[in-house]
Amino acid sequence: MEKRGFGRLGRDVGVIGLGAWQLGADWGEVSEEDAHATLAAAVDAGVTFIDTADVYGDGRSEQVIGSFIKNRPGLTVATKMGRRMAQEPANYTLDNFRAWNDRSRTNLGVDTLDLVQLHCPPTPVFSSDAVYDALDTLVEEKRIAAYGVSVEKVDEALAAIARPGTASVQIILNALRLKPLEQVLPAAAAAGVGIIARVPLASGLLSGRYDEHTTFGADDHRNYNRKGEAFDVGETFSGVDFATGLEAVRRLRPEVPAETTMAQFALRWILDHPAVTVVIPGARNAGQARLNAAAAGLPTLPGSTHDVVRSVYDELIRPQVHDRW
Repeated sequence: MEKRGFGRLGRDVGVIGLGAWQLGADWGEVSEEDAHATLAAAVDAGVTFIDTADVYGDGRSEQVIGSFIKNRPGLTVATKMGRRMAQEPANYTLDNFRAWNDRSRTNLGVDTLDLVQLHCPPTPVFSSDAVYDALDTLVEEKRIAAYGVSVEKVDEALAAIARPGTASVQIILNALRLKPLEQVLPAAAAAGVGIIARVPLASGLLSGRYDEHTTFGADDHRNYNRKGEAFDVGETFSGVDFATGLEAVRRLRPEVPAETTMAQFALRWILDHPAVTVVIPGARNAGQARLNAAAAGLPTLPGSTHDVVRSVYDELIRPQVHDRW
């Protein structure tokens, strides 16, 4: 698999990673056996970057990954912190960071966390000198090797990129969410900051498997968070109305090359942007993990296809989401 580098992290990773939210919760039940099979299939297919968070299943995702990496050296595991307490800037303190990190170190079974990201904190946190000083202290204490941020908004990403210690920015980027292309990716490339593209399939919309009759379980955020009832609505279907997203997928489908799935097409579109370091699709089983990883080997999409993605976005999606994130 092609590898790209996190300039400030000082390591390369496979361009397709694995998002591990679904191994903890909020996507329906995934057994530990299935979780290990998914991780193994992804790594065997060339994945070297796994993304999780301390709140996914209240630590279950980290624990599953921790038990897996004992026998799989050389992987980069990124976790996130900051959502174990009320989302108030006053809670983003060094003492809380240490406590959250120590819990993640125990869950993952490591002395030093490879990469810790602030987990979509309140906007003022991104401009706090005290927060970045605390993060630098965690590096000095070797609790973490590097830090980054996970953001909801472009302005948050740009604020973090301007800080010299920020190694990565995780942001929603997919064929239904194009705004990061305008400022965030160029700024990150210039600064040597890695870009982690999350929600790459728009919560499954860009898999092409859904229609107006699709239903989701009661424990699936695609059922209970469509209007942001539980967390930021941008995390569910990229903030796009479900019916609008279905129409966008119908218009994009003719652009999918032969012998390529819609999901692989969506992943390849992201990888065609060289400022993206790694894209982190989720997978609930080994088959999905293998298909996702295979997208890294597909040819670059033609410029005409990128033009179609842009036109579909401008007509259907931009009026809904562009000014929000």
